[in-house]
Amino acid sequence: MQNKIYYKIGEVCELTGLKPSVVRFWEKEFRQLKPVKLSSNQRYYTVNHIELLNRIKYLLYEEKMTIEGARKKLREQTVDEKLLEVKNELLSILEDLRKY
Repeated sequence: MQNKIYYKIGEVCELTGLKPSVVRFWEKEFRQLKPVKLSSNQRYYTVNHIELLNRIKYLLYEEKMTIEGARKKLREQTVDEKLLEVKNELLSILEDLRKY
């Protein structure tokens, strides 16, 4: 992947192997997938969007999940990531407290 901030839908499709219609459909189905739209109504995606598209693609095509199942899995992953962040922050605070 190039080191760009934003990618147009054609570039995203090349990087993910998805058709533009699939990407646009998934935007409606997965609330986390909201590209930036400028006044020209052109969609601009970030690296995070591309990673999310690849996760969705994996869940639907490889794991054979339904859209609802993939939504649930993504929510669970998001919660797990947040909990891990909180845990790491608390461990860091505990380490700082032990110094005193």
